[in-house]
Amino acid sequence: MSPTVRKRRLGAELRRLRINCGLTGGQVAQRLLISQPKISRMENGHCAISPRDVRDLCALYGVVDQQVLDSLMRMAKDSAQQGWWNAYGDVPYSIYIGLETEAQSIHCFAPMVIPGLLQTPAYAQTVIGETIPLITAEQGSNRLKVRLRRQHRIYDPADPLRLCVVLDESTLRRVVGSPGLMREQLKHLNALSAEPHITVQVLPYSRGALPGVAGQFSILNFADNPEAGVVYLEGSNSDLYLEKRSDLEHYEVIHAHLQARALSPHNTRNFISGLIGNYDVATT
Repeated sequence: MSPTVRKRRLGAELRRLRINCGLTGGQVAQRLLISQPKISRMENGHCAISPRDVRDLCALYGVVDQQVLDSLMRMAKDSAQQGWWNAYGDVPYSIYIGLETEAQSIHCFAPMVIPGLLQTPAYAQTVIGETIPLITAEQGSNRLKVRLRRQHRIYDPADPLRLCVVLDESTLRRVVGSPGLMREQLKHLNALSAEPHITVQVLPYSRGALPGVAGQFSILNFADNPEAGVVYLEGSNSDLYLEKRSDLEHYEVIHAHLQARALSPHNTRNFISGLIGNYDVATT
């Protein structure tokens, strides 16, 4: 389990213990002489939780079962480990990568660009260079390495990530880099979509307005806890993670509607093949 998932699991357990003993986050902060935002960050898995934090919180919450305490302490120690992505410096979406690393399946909608897990190196490099203002050559290189390393999840022979993607037609028609680059990207996309664990569907312009979608989103589900999914909303300055059951159900319904209105996987491959032919013409 990745450090990110461990932190989130530990934070959720500490939140449950706090609620069970009838304390608010503000009351806990006051009694332990720490800030309320720190309590919130710990419970949401957004900051490190030290064994000392666990000890103090469990004492306040009246945890007397030594096995429970030992388990939480181990989770705190394990969550302090670094993920593989830390070797590439400051990665702004590191929380998402940690979740993606442990996810069993991801359902996503992409209205602008092809998702990173399905990008060719050339397409990824161009997207990174053109969408991140003032990025340095070193930062761009590290971002590309991280993106390509993330793709190992869909090639894992023992436990490949189940990926279900709905693409707006604009993602296929927007020329990223050059017609030749797009041709190779679409060929790559069609090849991946033939894999049994990857489903790609395109939502053509002809299907009209999109059902209640403001932008790109991903729904991550985990094998060890099917009820504890996460909705990831990517922003230009900050990202949002939704974990309430009502939020998950809302986005699951939206994704199901998108799938129902999109072309079937077979017809999507035919649609993409037609676009590849257009890009072939554009390069001659």
